[in-house]
Amino acid sequence: MIWHIATREIYENLNSLRFGLTLLLLLALMLTNAVTHLREHPKRMQKYHDAITNTRNALTARADNLYTLAQKGPGNFYKTPSPLHFCAEGGEAFIPDVVRGESHSWRRGALKSFWRLHYPSVRPNLANIRPEVTKVDWGFIVGYVLSLTALLFTFDAIAGERESGTLRLMLANAIPRHAVLLGKFLGALISLLIPFTLATLMNLLVISTSRSVQLTAGEWGRLGIIFIIAILYVCLFLALGLLVSARMQRSAVSLVILLLAWVTFVVFMPSTLATIVRGFSSPMSRAEFQERRGQLDTALKEQYREYIRIRNTKRYAVLQEQGAYVTKDAQQHERLNRERLAQEIQQVKEARAIIRISPVALVQHLMETFAGTGFERHLQFLENVQPYARQFREFIIENDGHDAESLHLIGVPTGMSQRKVEPAAMPRFKDTRSLNRDFNTAAVDLLLLVLLFIALMSGAYLAFVRAEI
Repeated sequence: MIWHIATREIYENLNSLRFGLTLLLLLALMLTNAVTHLREHPKRMQKYHDAITNTRNALTARADNLYTLAQKGPGNFYKTPSPLHFCAEGGEAFIPDVVRGESHSWRRGALKSFWRLHYPSVRPNLANIRPEVTKVDWGFIVGYVLSLTALLFTFDAIAGERESGTLRLMLANAIPRHAVLLGKFLGALISLLIPFTLATLMNLLVISTSRSVQLTAGEWGRLGIIFIIAILYVCLFLALGLLVSARMQRSAVSLVILLLAWVTFVVFMPSTLATIVRGFSSPMSRAEFQERRGQLDTALKEQYREYIRIRNTKRYAVLQEQGAYVTKDAQQHERLNRERLAQEIQQVKEARAIIRISPVALVQHLMETFAGTGFERHLQFLENVQPYARQFREFIIENDGHDAESLHLIGVPTGMSQRKVEPAAMPRFKDTRSLNRDFNTAAVDLLLLVLLFIALMSGAYLAFVRAEI
């Protein structure tokens, strides 16, 4: 009985104007998405490869001297562009794609600062924590277009039957109400999945046949997960449409209420909530950051000067103190950089946690996570950088320790090994992605999406059971 009702719904939808318009719109958007990605992705990859090549060449040049290598470090670290950028742009233009290594010279002889990590600000991402309407990616197509068409396929599913009198006739034939509801849900879902699947296949066909984009088995698996998330998101709005349609006596009233709900939850709520949350916490400003850096420099210089004034007759002790000075300077500045970064990350996390009330923000976060873009991808990139930085420093200390002629005073040119370092022996940075970590990150959002669907579908059932025909 359920399948019979679903079949009737599918037949009516396939012969309707809204189905044809939905098919044409999704095909046009998906083809635009594919063409744009094929034009922009090679540019991103070329920029990334050029940066990596320059960094490796500079690193090889520094290998002639261990002190130079330790002082200037391995250079900058670059985030690998995701081949699934077309699924969710994720505000990549607002998120830094590099972690920089910095050092500078002091005006006190040969003593120089040591390499340390500098993290560009991630706060601009707060302005882009929902699908970007100017980017035709899957996040926009699913988040905005598909959710709206789901409501257009269900606003008259029950209210329209009630107006025409066919609902009373259907129930008079002893058809259970839950069968009617499930049949209409499945009919609308299949009717909407047909154009979406066709458009998606056309999109992937255009992208996969191009030589400029290479999708591995892992990326295809992620695409399957993203497609399932899109289906679950569509089910959410189909359930919402059935809920309102079951409560309203007229389909026109049902349509108006659903459009208002869509505008509220999809358009206004994410930006409004993000703006409100932005004022709850205030990360360290640039002026405050510079002031604290100056205070750290001044305090350390005073300690150094006092020590040298007291023990200026012992050369080894002075060299030892110089090494401790350089090391402490790098540690305290990098600690300050991490503190500022942690405050910015916490602010973004608070904003993203609150805007989960909006389904479109929820599905955007999920698509970004599995597409390898956006804020969560940046956090994973930082998690790759920090262990490598420790590994690189351990490599410097270990190589210096193997030289019997070295004084083993890290941070002082005359106190470190003068041996040449083999470039092949140096550790290489790898920007890896973990599907297990992505699942752990997305677990809460997936659960919320499922719970929202169950709540709306249960509400639709209760509303239909209690409705007067």
